[in-house]
Amino acid sequence: MTTSTRPSPTQADAGSPHGADSPHLVQRLGLFSSTAIVIGSMIGSGIFIVPAEISRGVGSPALLIGAWLVTAVMTIIGALSYGELAAMMPSAGGQYVYLREALGPMWGFLFGWTLFLVIQTGTIAAVAVAFGKFLGVFFPAVSSSHWLLHLGHIPGFKIGPMMLGNMDIGLNTANLTGIVIVLVLTGVNILGVRLGALVQNIFTTAKTAALLGLVVLGFAFGRHPAAMAANFSHNFWQGVSWHALHPVQVGVGGPIAMVGLLAVLAVVQTGSLFSADAWNNVTYTAGEIRNPKRNLPLSLVLGTVIVIALYIAANFVYLCALPLHGDPHGTTAFARGIQYAAEDRVATVVLQQIFQNGGAFLMAAAILVSTFGCANGLILAGARVYYAMSRDGLFFESTSRLHPRYKTPVAALVIQAVWTCFLCLTGSYSQLLQYIICTELIFYILTISCLFVLRRRMPDAERPYRAVGYPVLPLIYIGMAAWICVVLLRYKPQFTWPGILIVLLGIPVFAVWSRRGRLIQD
Repeated sequence: MTTSTRPSPTQADAGSPHGADSPHLVQRLGLFSSTAIVIGSMIGSGIFIVPAEISRGVGSPALLIGAWLVTAVMTIIGALSYGELAAMMPSAGGQYVYLREALGPMWGFLFGWTLFLVIQTGTIAAVAVAFGKFLGVFFPAVSSSHWLLHLGHIPGFKIGPMMLGNMDIGLNTANLTGIVIVLVLTGVNILGVRLGALVQNIFTTAKTAALLGLVVLGFAFGRHPAAMAANFSHNFWQGVSWHALHPVQVGVGGPIAMVGLLAVLAVVQTGSLFSADAWNNVTYTAGEIRNPKRNLPLSLVLGTVIVIALYIAANFVYLCALPLHGDPHGTTAFARGIQYAAEDRVATVVLQQIFQNGGAFLMAAAILVSTFGCANGLILAGARVYYAMSRDGLFFESTSRLHPRYKTPVAALVIQAVWTCFLCLTGSYSQLLQYIICTELIFYILTISCLFVLRRRMPDAERPYRAVGYPVLPLIYIGMAAWICVVLLRYKPQFTWPGILIVLLGIPVFAVWSRRGRLIQD
């Protein structure tokens, strides 16, 4: 007879397919550490670069800020909504557990499958290789063009509106640095969640101080009168009208479509949402957080509010220092503007205006700190999902085992590191990351929908924290996220269909894993 030993939503790690005597994760993370995971996982290199891409898409200062305000609203509502689920089910695995309990094991598995294959590992790879690229500012030998072993180039080829391939495979000094970072931080996190949290706390504090320093210095010394006049006196509200149309290229090399205000804001969310993503990572570590029913929802809200406030302030700094509109062939930073800042490094240009030649080094140092802390937070959190999946019989059995001394999911951390290093070598992470925003939004919609399902199915369950604004705010989030997905499906299919196909490929894999799990239990 087959029996289920899956833990109930109110019993964190209370049982597993491996028996009642299985070792459990140790609760060692306090409020500061859990908030550091939220902040540290969110702040990477995006805020220093992405505004250039967004500004090319919107064409006006008000819409640039508007794009970040949309992200702010969605992120904060998401955190407020996840807080109820996190306090109700403080189990390792977080979002995987919520989907499993409310919608069924297949939906939890599809989230974990996509997280492992693309979302978490692809993001870790991108952040780690970015560390290597910015290290090259100090050590020019570290470069993506300095090959140690070049295995070949996969030419680009179009499939409908999508462009695949066009990547070099092999080992260069930049991705070697990224691989070393992944392995070092994986080792740190194997040695105990307390050590991983200490690293996270130190680097999150440093990167938050660096971003705050950019904001303060930018407002104090980086303001340019001509830029402020251009952005705030003449062109600020340009294009902000229900009747205004904005050009958007459909797919890769496709025709130009003219879209309205809400559609163009949805299109550019691929940049701003990605820069503010990973705020939910702290829920994966719920089994190791002290007093999770209080600290989990509180850390979600505190972390997201702090980061979003800094992000919006940073964009105002950019608008004070540089004109939004620029010439791609301009010979000065001012002539190129935010839209065409060299290599999209807007923050670097701002600091160079303040510190001249030293600005590039200061910004590179800040991004090194930021990416290192971001990679650590992602590595620490992601492995806990595969650990939870394995305890349900839906992932490699070894990933449910904890280190006998440090009580960390050592096998899950190692498997995550191996796949991440492979992505670093193939260079495929950059394309994979283009595919995940729509996919992640779909999982966010499903997870927030769990609030409604569980309130109806389990009305008497203990809820130490109830989602602020329920049901209005969760419905607003679902509506906004659904609109962005629809717009991206229509105008940016290259960012949507590949990710959806990756999720769908998980359905037959789930069938195999679940059948295997039943055989083991029998």
